[in-house]
Amino acid sequence: MLIDTHTHLYVRDYNNDRDEVVNNAIDNGVNYLLLPNIDSKSIKPLKELCKEYPKNCFPMMGLHPTSVKANYKADLKTVQDELEAENNYIAVGEIGIDLYWDKTFFKEQEEALLFQFELAINHNLPVVIHSRESFPEIFKIIEKFNNPNLNGVFHCFSGTLEDAKHITDLGFKLGIGGVVTFKKAGLDQVVKDIDLKHIVLETDSPYLTPAPYRGKRNQSAYIKYIAEEIAIVKDIDINEVAKITSANAIDIFKLN
Repeated sequence: MLIDTHTHLYVRDYNNDRDEVVNNAIDNGVNYLLLPNIDSKSIKPLKELCKEYPKNCFPMMGLHPTSVKANYKADLKTVQDELEAENNYIAVGEIGIDLYWDKTFFKEQEEALLFQFELAINHNLPVVIHSRESFPEIFKIIEKFNNPNLNGVFHCFSGTLEDAKHITDLGFKLGIGGVVTFKKAGLDQVVKDIDLKHIVLETDSPYLTPAPYRGKRNQSAYIKYIAEEIAIVKDIDINEVAKITSANAIDIFKLN
């Protein structure tokens, strides 16, 4: 069994074939699909998909850093209300800091991240962190927050071995996705030196499609190509990759 710990199958990219994509994942042994929220507009389709596939799709609740704008406090109140009203959220996510696209709301992103860390602690949930050109800033906030109960996943990890060690020392797992199959990215050589006990698998569908489908729309069934690449890099059986990474995900997200 494989687990896709980060997939956005509820977005409009799948409006014409969502059921087919979900069932294709399940048919390929990807039985658990973990769905991070983006913003207030994505909550309804996210919840509808989880309601349709309650044994396979599991929701997270959070405000994505690129959605942190001038009205971010109202959006955070929505996140807080959702977490208090529903008891089936498995994580606070997708949250973090993104300094790649726009640095205008950097201060607000920091405040939103700290607020959502508090929500995670209050609800005894892990966090799923989006970090783009922001490792130092996020490390600083986690260290400032200084709560040993804060844990979760650094989603879409593509940093250095030093970054990986810093993350695991902080008690977090590394979400490894399609980038590991990109030959010029170099992530495969970093993953080679990371113990599997620190890794969970993800697609980030519809983005970051792994080889051999790079450039096309991603889907959760393609997680097998990520597992295969890790197995090749580490010279182990793919079943070992599936077994350990799935156990890690089940432990972090408290999946039954």
